[in-house]
Amino acid sequence: MTRIGVTKERQRGVRGSAKRRRAAQLGSSNWWSGNLFPCLCLVVGTLALYGQVVSHGFIRLDDEGYVTQNPHVKAGLTWQTIRWSFTSTEQANWHPLTWLSHALDYQLFGLAAGGHHMTSVLFHVLNAVLLFLLLRRATGAAGRSFVVAALFAWHPFNVESVAWVAERKNVLSTFFFLLAIGAYGWYAQRPHWKRYIAVAALFVLGLAAKPMIVTLPFVLLLLDFWPLKRVRSWLPPSQAFPLPQQSPWHLALEKLPLLVLSAVSSRVTMIAQRGTIATTENLPFTLRLANALYSYFMYAWKMLWPSGFALYYPHPFAPIVNHAPEASVYAVVALGALLLVGASLAVWQQRFRHPYLVTGWLCYVGMLVPVIGIVQVGMQAMADRYAYVPLIGLFVIVVWGFADLANGLSMSPASSRLIAALVLAALWILTYRQVGYWRSGSEIWGHTLEVTQDNFVADDNMADALMSLGRPESIQYFQEAARIAPKDSVSHGAVAAYLEDQGRLQEAIPEYEVVLQNPPTAEFLAFAYANLGIIYTELGDFAKAGAEFQQALSTDRRAMDKMIDQFSRAAAARPGDEVYVRLGLLLEQEGRSPEARAAYLQALKLNPKRMEVQRYVDHLGASPS
Repeated sequence: MTRIGVTKERQRGVRGSAKRRRAAQLGSSNWWSGNLFPCLCLVVGTLALYGQVVSHGFIRLDDEGYVTQNPHVKAGLTWQTIRWSFTSTEQANWHPLTWLSHALDYQLFGLAAGGHHMTSVLFHVLNAVLLFLLLRRATGAAGRSFVVAALFAWHPFNVESVAWVAERKNVLSTFFFLLAIGAYGWYAQRPHWKRYIAVAALFVLGLAAKPMIVTLPFVLLLLDFWPLKRVRSWLPPSQAFPLPQQSPWHLALEKLPLLVLSAVSSRVTMIAQRGTIATTENLPFTLRLANALYSYFMYAWKMLWPSGFALYYPHPFAPIVNHAPEASVYAVVALGALLLVGASLAVWQQRFRHPYLVTGWLCYVGMLVPVIGIVQVGMQAMADRYAYVPLIGLFVIVVWGFADLANGLSMSPASSRLIAALVLAALWILTYRQVGYWRSGSEIWGHTLEVTQDNFVADDNMADALMSLGRPESIQYFQEAARIAPKDSVSHGAVAAYLEDQGRLQEAIPEYEVVLQNPPTAEFLAFAYANLGIIYTELGDFAKAGAEFQQALSTDRRAMDKMIDQFSRAAAARPGDEVYVRLGLLLEQEGRSPEARAAYLQALKLNPKRMEVQRYVDHLGASPS
């Protein structure tokens, strides 16, 4: 080739490169202009919906353990906090990234709850935008992708995950889960170990926020089927996001390193949750399976008919309550079984004609497996927070299915958009109201009691919230919880303490004995023993009193110290002869005789008629001055 020929060839190459650059710039411009408005709608709509949480407070349930009473978090982002975050299994989880997130928030906002709430809201906004962009890129369907993302952002099912500070782990882990899916799409375009490392790293970060996303490898296999269409000879390659196709075996082997990470995370979680997992004696496998079927149906039903959302759903087969499940519970279990079997068979038959059904349905079913109750942690039947990510699968089915139905009925695009807008507007209003219930603990527990039945856990927590406000009606909720659940230690312990304070000592004894039969923690058990020791002392049965005090000391000596501290602060805040007597009895049991004598003398000073206190002083070998 002559020099002139080479020059012309180079000129053509330069012109071709320039055209490709202009085309790429034009495509990039179109991409931004096509996605900017939907993203802005999601951002503005979600911020307007959840902006009210700025004025909300903390909830005593878990927020104390995660933020307000956690000394490590309140230390801020120190090296000690970072080291503790990676070694701690507090709150029955290993989630260092969540701890660091809370520590950073505390460093920025202190105990101003609004700042903590807004961080969760911002993660929810990012998750909605990421979901839209991922669906839009993979399917090319902008309208459908927006509606799915809007359902995710504005459905009342997801309020618990966003409006509860303790659930930061949920929105944070989902953020990395969606980023990992995005990185997987990038890897699938040109498979390379460096790109795979990016997927794995984001997966690890997600697991370090909350282990529920252990199902990511399973989800990626489903995405290989649809919408990525990477499975050779199953579906034609995607036109919206063309990728090289591979055999099913190759795609399965590709996920093995991620499955190893899932297995490690699951093992660590089992260790962290040791002691909180219900045994088969407490809850047999058959009852767990029945509750799983019940929950699968209820999650789907509440997604379609959004009402009755609660912070705690009573387990329909909990052995702690005093009545058998109603017939309607068994009907829901049957519907759950029918839903699982029938829907699974139906979507499999439609796997090539409507492939989104397989991906959406199996994402819903599969991602709920870790929290569906087969391995029961706690005694709730289900929880709104568990549905945060799994419901995306159902949202995809609803939106793509409606679009196919509209096309089959020759519905105009304007009519379809109007229906979608009305549904989203209705959900937005329902969600705005649901967010308002999270203003305080008493409000969310009050709402929970309104929408559930025989909910002794809600009664306990409502009583606790009212007690923190100094409201005397709190005892009524404890009494109701004790009536519903004869074996519930929390409510019976509270009723016992109330009766003890009222001087009804004989009535308090059987209530404390319920606690001895089913204590939630060693500390709680030690409290019960110590209070029984005080009661028997005041009744003059010193032999029984000594035995109860020894049980308290051998069960948890730190609990005795904690009780002494509580009585000391109570005596300083509101001096009374009874509180000084109890303080003296506890101090005497710990061998702190001079301090016990001082407490007894103070009780006599406040009430000289309490002659039994004089005997306590004499027993210590001293007399009042």
